[in-house]
Amino acid sequence: MSRSSVHETHPDVVKRLKRAEGHLRSVVEMIEAGRSCLDVAQQLHAVEKAIGQAKKTFIRDHLDHCLEDVIGDLPRKERQPIDEFKLIARYL
Repeated sequence: MSRSSVHETHPDVVKRLKRAEGHLRSVVEMIEAGRSCLDVAQQLHAVEKAIGQAKKTFIRDHLDHCLEDVIGDLPRKERQPIDEFKLIARYL
């Protein structure tokens, strides 16, 4: 089942991805211009971090909202595995 929805964090995710896109363009230009490997590596790290953070934010948002829609009003005892999953997923 495919769901299309916009969540509260989506504008932040888009902002992070646009920032990463700009960094990536800079990296390509740096490589083409023959910049130092250290400078390029630092920029690649920035791209990687921005994309990773966007991914984490997007997945956490999905777990916090879409999963809640599916499980609905489960009794506390039955929710425990879902709540624990959401908590442990933060370490991914």
